[in-house]
Amino acid sequence: MTIHTEKGVIVGNIEDKANPTNPVSARLIRSFDETLIRLLGRIGTSAIHEVGCGEGRLTRILCDLTPGRVRASDISESLIARNRNSGDLSGVDFVCKSIYDLTANDDSADAVVCCEVLEHLDHPKRGLEALKDLSAEHYILSVPREPIWRLLNMSRGKYLSRFGNTPGHLNHWSSSGFVEFLKAAGFLPVAVRRPLPWTMVYGHFG
Repeated sequence: MTIHTEKGVIVGNIEDKANPTNPVSARLIRSFDETLIRLLGRIGTSAIHEVGCGEGRLTRILCDLTPGRVRASDISESLIARNRNSGDLSGVDFVCKSIYDLTANDDSADAVVCCEVLEHLDHPKRGLEALKDLSAEHYILSVPREPIWRLLNMSRGKYLSRFGNTPGHLNHWSSSGFVEFLKAAGFLPVAVRRPLPWTMVYGHFG
């Protein structure tokens, strides 16, 4: 297990989701990707901003499915630099920026995709408000589904001293809890999907 930190924040994925060695993990990640692809198919948008792009794994999926502009942001300077130097992502507009610093003038798009980010934030409500301020027509948001996430970690002997909690996960939601968290900020869910062990919500702000 390798943990990378920048400015005191854990960045990127602790485990390599692009090349999983465990067949069960590979199947779960494939289910997540297929769910995301189906929801993206409902959007038909020409411009997408991925907030919290990390190593660019999902960015590649967005590029394959989106004919228009793809913008991707992340707090990690090293990951943004690596993505910018990746030949297959040369058409993506990468920017190093915290979710809290997003602005409508610079970061708006037809659709915002923010997967596996909100659970890492010290101030998730503030992060969600920043996404709301982008005034996108479509949003796809996902977080780990608790307590299933931690139970699955413990079942494979991971993070036992932390009761299965992945390092860097500060917030924990059940599917219903996450939907209520979104609704409290004025989010209107259109579709809620539960690819094990995540919750993924498609919708918009009212």
